[in-house]
Amino acid sequence: MPRSEKAFTNWLCEAAEKAGLPPHSSPHGLRKAACRRLAEAGCTTSQIMSITGHKNLAEVEAYTRDVNRRRLATEAMATIDDEWKETEPETKTG
Repeated sequence: MPRSEKAFTNWLCEAAEKAGLPPHSSPHGLRKAACRRLAEAGCTTSQIMSITGHKNLAEVEAYTRDVNRRRLATEAMATIDDEWKETEPETKTG
């Protein structure tokens, strides 16, 4: 049975509530959360777009920017740590 956009939103909000999701979970919020969770799992923006149906790369990047920034920072710090370990003089104990 076809539904209007408003009827679909209401139906999805009711289903989200029955599923135990936070109150007022909207299709937009759930889609945004899906983008973030997929990014946290390491999915590329193209993979995320194929799942969420986004047509605009900028929209997905807006939702995943913070996740990607944290991942890049962690990778950069690991690189520095590895470099430091390679150049650290060996010390003898005992």
